Order: sequence, then C-alpha cells, then structure tokens
Amino acid sequence: ILRVNGTMAIEGETQNEIQIISSDDLTARLLTESERDETAHDEFNGASFSGAVFNLATTIIGAGIMALPATMKILGLVPGIALIVLMAFLTDATVEFLLRFSRIGKKRSYGGLMEDSFGKPGRVMLQVAVLVSNIGVLIVYMIIIGDVLAGKNVYGIHHPGMLEGWFGEKWWNRRTFVLLVTTLSVFAPLTCFKRIDSLRFTSAISVALAVVFLVITAGIVVLKLFSDGLMMPKLLPNVTDLASFWKLFTVVPVLVNAYICHYNVHNIQNELEDATQIKPVVRSALTMCSSVYIMTSLFGYLLFGESTLDDVLANFDTDLGIPFGPELNDAVRFSYAAHLMLVFPIVFYPLRVNIDGLLFPTAPSLTSSNLRFGSITAGLIAVIFVCANFIPSIWDAFQFTGATTSVCLGFIFPAAVVLKDRHSRATNRDKTVAIFMIVLAVFSNAIAIYSDAYALLKKNMSTFPI
Repeated sequence: ILRVNGTMAIEGETQNEIQIISSDDLTARLLTESERDETAHDEFNGASFSGAVFNLATTIIGAGIMALPATMKILGLVPGIALIVLMAFLTDATVEFLLRFSRIGKKRSYGGLMEDSFGKPGRVMLQVAVLVSNIGVLIVYMIIIGDVLAGKNVYGIHHPGMLEGWFGEKWWNRRTFVLLVTTLSVFAPLTCFKRIDSLRFTSAISVALAVVFLVITAGIVVLKLFSDGLMMPKLLPNVTDLASFWKLFTVVPVLVNAYICHYNVHNIQNELEDATQIKPVVRSALTMCSSVYIMTSLFGYLLFGESTLDDVLANFDTDLGIPFGPELNDAVRFSYAAHLMLVFPIVFYPLRVNIDGLLFPTAPSLTSSNLRFGSITAGLIAVIFVCANFIPSIWDAFQFTGATTSVCLGFIFPAAVVLKDRHSRATNRDKTVAIFMIVLAVFSNAIAIYSDAYALLKKNMSTFPI
C-alpha cells in the first residue's frame, strides 16, 4: 500500500501495475477482506443496488404512513411538510454516523458498533430496543391486517371487514382464522429466507402498493375538487393556548417512527455487491419515501380536512360521495393491508438476528444452524400471532414504546456513539449535531409521552367516572 499525492494506492500483481483508489474505497476494501467481527451474517454479497433500495424503502414505509395526514391537521401544511423533509435529513445524518463509525471500528452491525463504543451493555441495550420496537410494530401490523380483512369490535360496535362485506358473515372470515391463514400462507414462507436480498421482489411490490394507495387517494381528491369542491386546508398551526402549543410536539414520535430503518442498514450493506454504494442506497430510499410521505400527507389531509383521524385508513370506511366510492374504499384498504403483509418479513429479519444475538451471543452464524433458525422464527411468529389475536387493544401501549425504543434506535444511540468517539474521529460539527439530536429527541418525546398519557387518562376517566 502506497500513498501518492494524498491518495491511497494498492500495488497490483506486477511491479508496474498500480491501482489508485480513494481512502474511503480502501477502507471498505480492507473491511471486506478483514476478519468479520459479527457471526450473525452469512457470506452472500451479491445484492444489487435497486434491490437494496427497495428493501430499505420497505423498511421505512410501514404503518406510520397512515398517521401522517393527521400530523398535517395538527401542524398545518407548511410546517408539516417542512418537518417531513427535516426528519429525512436528520435520518440521513444518523445513518451516516452509523456507517462511518462502523467503518472506523471495523464493525459490520449496529450491535457490533454499540459494543465497540459501550462494551457488552451497549450491544444488549441495542438488541433489547430492537426486540421491543420490532415485536411491537409487527403485532400492530397484524392487528391492522385483521381489522381490514376481518373487521373489529369497538365499544360493542362491530365494524365489518372486507371479507365480511364481500361474502357475508362466514366461519372462515373470522379474525383468528383469517390471521392464521395469512400467517401460514404469507408470513411463514417469507420469513424463512436467510438473506434479506431474497426479499427484494416482494419489497418492490410493497413499495408499488404504497404508490397505488397514493394514486387512488390523489384521484379521489381530484374528483372531489371538480365535483363538490374541497375545504381550504390550514397552512399553519392554530395555537391558542399553552395546551395547543404542547400538542404540536405529539407529532414528533410519529415522524420519528416514519423513518426508522437503522437496524436494517448494516444487513443491507453486508449483502451489497459493492458495499461503497450504501450511501447512495440510503439517500435514494429516503428520497423515495419522503416523496411518498409528502404526497400522502397532502392528499389525505386535503380529502378529509379537519375530520382526518389519527389513522387515516379509518376515514376510508365512510361514504366518499363519489361514483364507485365503496370500490375505491376497498381498493385503498386492500392495497394497504397487502403492503403491510410484504413489509412484515423485512422488519422481522433484523428482529430474528438480534434475538439470536441476545439469546446465543457466542453461537456461530444463525444461517449455519437450521434448527436454531427455524426455532427462533417459529417462536417469534407464534408470539406475534397470539398477541395480535388476544390483545388487540395494545395500540396505545405501543405508541409509548414507539416513542421510547424507536427514538433510541434512530437518534439517541447514533448520537451517543458520536459523543463517545472511542476512536477520536468525530469532528466538532458531528458532536454539535449529536447533541442537538439528543436534546430534540428527549425533549419532544417526553412531552409527547406526557400528552398521550394525559389524554389516555382523561379518556378513561370520562369512560369510567369515579
């Protein structure tokens, strides 16, 4: 290895052949050839750029997309769209922290980076955070799928699902049976892939289904605009007192959850044919998802205005007042349910890896043991299935876990790695950004948790007065 005019060079097989490469490329090449510090990854490294973008985009776009129109109702269009863009830039910065400091410490996973910075407790904290966050998200996904296909009962009122609406009330379209069939026919086969790149085609379909939802919503907005007209949406928040001001911060956990993908970035990088492409992969995925988020928020809020519910999917259970309204409602709900089915295995993949690392920290690669791989997969799916069927009122609980574990995964842990700076490579700008992220995350989420807890307590007191 030679240094030529500030750049790095590697001698070829002959004395006269010298290949000039950049310092970053050299570091990536040496990392690829070094001994792997993680045992939870296999040796596959032939994933394509497009496949990686779709897998990361699918990790990002999940259930959070349905809560974004409600953030427009609280913030107004101008601050709402600005915050969506800001969170995309902050997410790009935190992912860049993870990738850069992983490269410096020669680590191939988020858990390995946390262990490098904070020892074994750091790795365990990361694994527990992924466990709580991802299991919670997957249970919520399964609950939403059950609600859409089989319906639900809320305070004694039955809301029929799509299958009941199409075929009437049958034994085979009840919630438990529908989720069992979905689990065995969709979730079980897709979670059995040992490489995340194997999910690239389902990820592409998942992103396409999110776009279908967006296109249908946009079409309905255009029809309503030329037929009945639409209410002028508010551009800025309506702040009248201190309570309405604090309420603005409740949207932060929603926006944080909307961009959480950090636990899958290393998995995707490890399988890339060219690991140096991970940065453009991340930025392409963030650009794609930000565009979908902005348009979904805009069209959803334009369509329902101040009647926009916390989960805009519930708004599509009403009469839209346009031709083929029921059919369009079904198309929106079905495309979203199918989208979540294909997001499920992408979120499940890092969950299984981190559970294995938590339970069997010294065991060889998970992909080398079919028994361990199958047991962990079956056990996790069984837990998620049981919770989704018998604890369907856990949505509020997972709002709180999302405001804690998700913000740790997306902001606090990456910022803490920068501030720890074990290899003394962080710049003053890095540390300033890290401090800003931690303060923003802790302050806004503390207010959000307080506001949600207060609203939940007030709701229970009104329901069950003392």
